[in-house]
Amino acid sequence: MGLTNNDTFKKLRVALKLRDDDIVQICALVDFKVTKSELGAIFRNEDHPKYVECGDQFLRNFLNGLVIHMRGPMPKKKTSEKKSEE
Repeated sequence: MGLTNNDTFKKLRVALKLRDDDIVQICALVDFKVTKSELGAIFRNEDHPKYVECGDQFLRNFLNGLVIHMRGPMPKKKTSEKKSEE
């Protein structure tokens, strides 16, 4: 069996040395609100009664926020200057 979204999320958290506060801020960069208690449920063991599966949308929003966090916001395209030259 392959890695679950929870496993992927846990490995990224450890590899990048992210704390819960960091993850909350990263998700906020893409207007995705998450609480520390939600993160705690995702990072629990699968056999724990309060365990929650990390959905695709949750992981996707975190990864999109992580790109912005690591690279910075995407620069604006300069299409208006090209149109005015023509």
